[in-house]
Amino acid sequence: MPVGKRYRLTGLLLNSRRGLVLEVDGGGTWLLDVGRKAKPLIGQRVTVEGARSGFDLLDVDRIDRAG
Repeated sequence: MPVGKRYRLTGLLLNSRRGLVLEVDGGGTWLLDVGRKAKPLIGQRVTVEGARSGFDLLDVDRIDRAG
């Protein structure tokens, strides 16, 4: 998976020791580089759009409740 590749992922937004993470439907976890705007969404299913910037790091451009 190359750095810079764009993703649109859906899963559960959680707070972890590393920061906000997305537990993706079907398996896998991404660390999210996202601002405070995402805090109210913790514990909810969300859809995230952004670019990969590290092994498991996603620079988030957009985050919304899934649905």
